[in-house]
Amino acid sequence: MILPTESTLAARTAPLALDLIRKYSIPGPRYTSYPPATQFTAELPALRLADAIAEDNAPGAGPVSLYLHLPFCETRCWFCGCNTVVTRRRGAAAEYLDDLAREVQLTTALMDRNRPVTQIHLGGGTPTFFPPDELRRLGALLHDQFKIAPGAEFSVEVDPRRLTEDHVTALREIGVNRASLGVQDTDPKVQLAIHRFQPQHLNVRAIEWMRAAGFASINVDLIFGLPIQKPDGFARTIDDVLTLNPDRLSVFSYAHVPWIKPAQKIFDDREQLPTAEEKLAMFAIAHEKLTAARFVDLGLDHFARPDDSLAVAQRSGTLHRNFQGYTTQAEASLYAFGVSSISATANTYRQNHKAMLEWRASLAAGKLPVERGLRLTDEDQRRRTIIMRLMCDRRLDYAALSQKLGLDFAKTYAADLGRLDDLREDGLLRFTAQGLEVTSPGIPLLRVIAMRFDPLFTSAPRRHAQAI
Repeated sequence: MILPTESTLAARTAPLALDLIRKYSIPGPRYTSYPPATQFTAELPALRLADAIAEDNAPGAGPVSLYLHLPFCETRCWFCGCNTVVTRRRGAAAEYLDDLAREVQLTTALMDRNRPVTQIHLGGGTPTFFPPDELRRLGALLHDQFKIAPGAEFSVEVDPRRLTEDHVTALREIGVNRASLGVQDTDPKVQLAIHRFQPQHLNVRAIEWMRAAGFASINVDLIFGLPIQKPDGFARTIDDVLTLNPDRLSVFSYAHVPWIKPAQKIFDDREQLPTAEEKLAMFAIAHEKLTAARFVDLGLDHFARPDDSLAVAQRSGTLHRNFQGYTTQAEASLYAFGVSSISATANTYRQNHKAMLEWRASLAAGKLPVERGLRLTDEDQRRRTIIMRLMCDRRLDYAALSQKLGLDFAKTYAADLGRLDDLREDGLLRFTAQGLEVTSPGIPLLRVIAMRFDPLFTSAPRRHAQAI
């Protein structure tokens, strides 16, 4: 086992280096994949989809992770950047599940169905938009089409405003054992500004139901930088959430991308959104309060209790990232279903149609509903490994990378390492006898450090959300 490094231990309590965050925080990818999804192409013949799935299911193939995108929401949260369908017609869930079953069956016909499924995530939208019996039907589909491993991590995103106790019962019946609650902010004024009114008693009730039902882990999502948020108000939100006793927290920076999500144009940049300094103060408050409460800063806005599986994986060097964020399933192939979902195998990414009509038309024609994707080159795969280890381990072990990549890491990537001098001089990282290590001040800037190993970003930067 890899013991916690000095920076790992210090990051639990060390204050943020705000001046360095001001200096280095720039827009950039979140690196839930490498290359990022901005590099995907619609040239589908180059993906050779059938070949890619066959390659991934060769003899000896490892475990599988599943993601199912359930896009429906009753109302639109104006800050949201997800691919959603806003409707109150519950029949839409049953119709969507019919099509989802077609996609699953088309895919499993090309797979080795004996591969164990070690992780499942129901994302949205709002998965609990689906009535309890439709959730049961979804669970039956998964158990019929896949070999779900005993003890598999099975998580769901929950909107406490729409949750019933029957939802919780149905989720446990199909094997769900982890949940992520969307809270964002507990201040009623902020909630009204973002069109998501959610009194704290609903959050308390949801967690009480799930704890009583035996959920093993509960995460709470928060967002800082929302309209009319102020640092003192966000401090109260953190205090409110700590009373819920979550196992994990995701404290995201609001991504204002109205050129992608037109609904965000409702916010007036100059008057409603916090200033850069106010936003940075909120981030600092969250970090201070959560680390004081003994949460481990995993990096990239994620915090977990020391005994949580994510914190354990970070310490042991087995943490991984995929399109849902940090995960413990390092070697699992990701098969994703539903509109806009993204699958990832060793050498390909493939993303489904984002529009419901196109997604359904492909399925009606008996075709996988893929709109775009990418076949990775050997160099893409090497860069993915480097960035993954940096983002998850907060260090690069040159000897281990040389062995894994089959080359002399320090020699091959000397130019990239040479671009780190300013980060080293400012104390964001240090070079050691084994390689390089991100220091405590550098952890909030992991994305920025990773960009130095991304020639796609350095040669042609695109529009991304701010790092913090």
